[in-house]
Amino acid sequence: MNSLRWAALWLLVFSSMTLGQTGRPVNTPEISFTVAMSQPHTHLFEVKMRARPNNNATTLDVALPVWTPGSYLVREYARQVQDFAATDANNTELAWSKTNKNTWRIERGKAAEINISYRVYANEMSVRTNELNDRQGFFTPAALLLHIPSQLNAPATVKVNPYGAWQVATGLPPVAGQPNTFRADNFDALYDSPFQVGELQEIKFEARGIPHRLVIDGTGNYQEARLREDTAKIVEAAAQMMGDLPYRDYTFLLRLRATGGGGLEHLNSCALISRREVFSNASDYTDFLTLVAHEFFHAWNVKRIRPDALGPFDYNGENYTKLLWVAEGLTSYYEALLLQRAGLMSERKFFEYNSNIIRNVESKPGRAQQSVEEASFDAWIKYYRQDENSVNTQISYYDKGALLGLLLDLEIRRSSEGKKSLDDVMRQLYRDFSQKNRNYTPADVQRVCESAAGGSLDDFFRRFVRGRDALDYNAGLNAVGLRLQTEAPNSAAKPHLGADLVSESGKLTVRRVYAGAAAYEQGLNTGDEIIALNGWRVTLDQFNKRMAEKKPGESITLTLFRAEELRTLDIKLGGRVDLDYRILAMANPTPSQQSLYQAWMGKTLGE
Repeated sequence: MNSLRWAALWLLVFSSMTLGQTGRPVNTPEISFTVAMSQPHTHLFEVKMRARPNNNATTLDVALPVWTPGSYLVREYARQVQDFAATDANNTELAWSKTNKNTWRIERGKAAEINISYRVYANEMSVRTNELNDRQGFFTPAALLLHIPSQLNAPATVKVNPYGAWQVATGLPPVAGQPNTFRADNFDALYDSPFQVGELQEIKFEARGIPHRLVIDGTGNYQEARLREDTAKIVEAAAQMMGDLPYRDYTFLLRLRATGGGGLEHLNSCALISRREVFSNASDYTDFLTLVAHEFFHAWNVKRIRPDALGPFDYNGENYTKLLWVAEGLTSYYEALLLQRAGLMSERKFFEYNSNIIRNVESKPGRAQQSVEEASFDAWIKYYRQDENSVNTQISYYDKGALLGLLLDLEIRRSSEGKKSLDDVMRQLYRDFSQKNRNYTPADVQRVCESAAGGSLDDFFRRFVRGRDALDYNAGLNAVGLRLQTEAPNSAAKPHLGADLVSESGKLTVRRVYAGAAAYEQGLNTGDEIIALNGWRVTLDQFNKRMAEKKPGESITLTLFRAEELRTLDIKLGGRVDLDYRILAMANPTPSQQSLYQAWMGKTLGE
């Protein structure tokens, strides 16, 4: 093979690895889009699509995804489409009909070129959908741009006609000589590249010679130099761990708002929403940086180190996997560890961060009802559709996955006598799967972890990953000279009702009831409106104060409305000791424990 052909082949392989998923049919004619917003106050994006089908069929199907990668819920984006129309190259109108909820069938006849126009209502502030108003616009292409199901590997261009003097930002590369026009090698890359439009601020920096930028929509109390420096530290910490930066450039799209928050990872960008005032409070700012670290680490874990079902994607339905605890949970572990390594989070804060996750997991009865693999698989019907009973039946693959990351890391360090860690697992997955263009399975994760540990971890995976056993925190923490304190010293049992109450519109209402607690076992229901405690009318504050005066085993009488029916309920209170959940240093750590701690935290234990 001559050098020119070899270079061309390598460019194709590299493009597939960095800009989209593989496994699609060969390239087909380019598809172009124009996205306009002539009346942003109406919340309507105006879309035009031009395509040349790759066959001579007399009909053409076009479809809109029902979900977007990274957010595991069918969101039915097609419900926001209106004013659909199709013509041929001569502007002759073509008939069309819907064949299912998200597919339009066009009677093309012999037309070689098809032009489609439609509008999309966009009025939801999230990282997963579309938003357009008189201040700015944001769209994720999976929720806005149609595709031809047989041509998902076709290249595409997107020209944005912004409103007024608004600017446009996206992770897609620009088309030279064509303002606000961008190109994707295929629809997997297109659907993984959100757009922000508005009056944007840009903060640039380089890491390892690669350009990065934060594109900010909205005002906030951030300091530009500090935000640039801290983001660069996160990028460098991740690159140091993984050995490279797997993209040609990277864009952080950040919307600053009065309320709200969230993030979504993409191939060479991420979409972030944060409260605009978080930058002056140390705790709030740390939370913001963990969001940045989480979404950025996904550039490896998920976007390139891909679980079995996550790429190439089926955009018409659920893509089931048992591995979201790895994709999201291990990323949640590393979001804090990367900050600690970058010098942006102290050891004490790192341990507090993990203690809070432990508290969150241990407070939910659902931890005994659902394994982390089950939580991953059922994300499509449960995680994004939680109700008042979810606390009793579910566990978060983010939270439990993060704790499994912590315990796996420490177990691998202990078993390998400090020679290996979870970092080695992530690097091995990267080499064996991402760089060989393969997806990994649950068995692959266990095998790579066992290779790093130097022995079997089947008991760990059987009990804690596939099973529902209570996590053994001290088995991991003790390896590095730490222990988990679960009870506050000298804490006596306190009365426990086992229900969360909330004051809404002047009414004291039961929000949720915890399985196994006194309220659950003795008949208190979610939605009950509490009128009185022991015959006396109470507000939320009064209720809490009077409950604090009770003793475990004492009975109370609640007067309440249930579905507008007045009822009286007698409940015998349970007892509960306040749980502390603090990660502390052991009194006399061994030299081995001190050595493993030093390798893990980069500092001496107790320093």
